[in-house]
Amino acid sequence: MTTTLVENIAVLATGEPGAPVLRDTTLVVDGAAIAAIGEVPPNPDFVVDAAGLTVIPGLVDGHVHPSFGEWTPAQDSLNWISNYAQGGTTTMVSAGELHLPGMPFDELTADDVVALARTSRRTTARVRPSGVRVHAGTVLLVPGMRQSHFDQLAEAGVHQAKFIFYDWSRLGDGEAQQYVAWARERGITVKIHSGGVSRSGSSRIAGHEVVAAVGADVVAHISGGPIPMPDEEIRAVIDDRPECAVEVCASMNHRATIVTTDHLKATGGIDRLTLGTDTPGGTGVIPRGMLRNIAYLAGVCGVDAAEAVACGTGVTAARHGLDVGVLAPGRPADFVLIGPIRGSRATDGLESLALGDLPGVSSVFIDGRPLFLGRSSQTPPPHTPARLTHGNLADLLR
Repeated sequence: MTTTLVENIAVLATGEPGAPVLRDTTLVVDGAAIAAIGEVPPNPDFVVDAAGLTVIPGLVDGHVHPSFGEWTPAQDSLNWISNYAQGGTTTMVSAGELHLPGMPFDELTADDVVALARTSRRTTARVRPSGVRVHAGTVLLVPGMRQSHFDQLAEAGVHQAKFIFYDWSRLGDGEAQQYVAWARERGITVKIHSGGVSRSGSSRIAGHEVVAAVGADVVAHISGGPIPMPDEEIRAVIDDRPECAVEVCASMNHRATIVTTDHLKATGGIDRLTLGTDTPGGTGVIPRGMLRNIAYLAGVCGVDAAEAVACGTGVTAARHGLDVGVLAPGRPADFVLIGPIRGSRATDGLESLALGDLPGVSSVFIDGRPLFLGRSSQTPPPHTPARLTHGNLADLLR
């Protein structure tokens, strides 16, 4: 294995909620994993000069809708995942492969949704465009499923489930709650669509009564995807389900996001906040969507910038059962070098986010290898680019 030293890091945010920001430090990569922080190994194979930039974990988009690899029928766009990588996203979690042409939203059977999840898990989840970890194969929960269906899903490696087309007139019969129990027994995280109908028009409205009764692990786009439940119901969900995570997406109602974050801060629950883009879809394709989410939280909603980064990295990963999103020895070496865009009054990447500024991305590492070094194709350049000072660049990029 090769060793890479990233030196001259001005600021490093670990992605762990509540963890202190590290300053004037280094990051050591051994193969595909982080070996150390704050150390200098003897004779590294490669040395990257971070040039005073800020290092954050690779962003974890907790709400995407992949369909067929890098083609999205919803926007008829290609290469969207690779473009998101240029915006700092290194991991994606599917909220359902539901934008397939001709998909019969109102006629889905248990066998349909299980087959779709298993197929997506065997195809899209294996592609890894630009190295991005795409956790596809999320089962769309519908009435009539049996325990054997969940056995099939677990056997296929499916570990995410979503309520979106479920018939909530059946809320009192206990079936939805049974699904949650069966899923948890098999290590499957359950997300629930909340608020008004989605782009498809076939999703079911889910406010406080439904969300509280079902008891899912993650409440999707609580501040709108695009329409949220009423403000008092947002607060009630946060209060009545303290064990669940609540998600904010780029498809948000911005005012409702302030309501959400204000209540989470008031109740000491900002570490329950996960982030996603809820794209591709009606909101479009947004390569910088996760960065913009974090900048909105820090610059408008008053969330500490390092905590906002944690929401979009370590918190989102942990709430979906993933071992990414935190910079610590032994963890995957997925990280991003960011800094103020030329012309910004910020002095580092976290200050850019605190001002609500989009930072420039100088490099994105996945599994210890950079996708590029210097500047991203999807952001303006930061004031100083990272550069390789020891080793062969072609070997590092390989």
